[in-house]
Amino acid sequence: MGNYVTISTKVRKELIDEARKLGINISSTLRRALEEEVRKRKLEILKARLNELSEALDKIDINEVVKIIREGKGLR
Repeated sequence: MGNYVTISTKVRKELIDEARKLGINISSTLRRALEEEVRKRKLEILKARLNELSEALDKIDINEVVKIIREGKGLR
């Protein structure tokens, strides 16, 4: 069943009672919510890194790169 840990949190009793009346699987719902939050945060970090790389790539002169490649191949 994999490696699992038990976590706990305090929630208003009224909210738990209402969730139970509505047939909400609390464990499953909390698990999905945590998984979604982790996915969102990872995506935010990835976007920030891509922005940093984009700024660095914007500084590269494509014509200079082409010139260097051609010189390396003896094409001038």
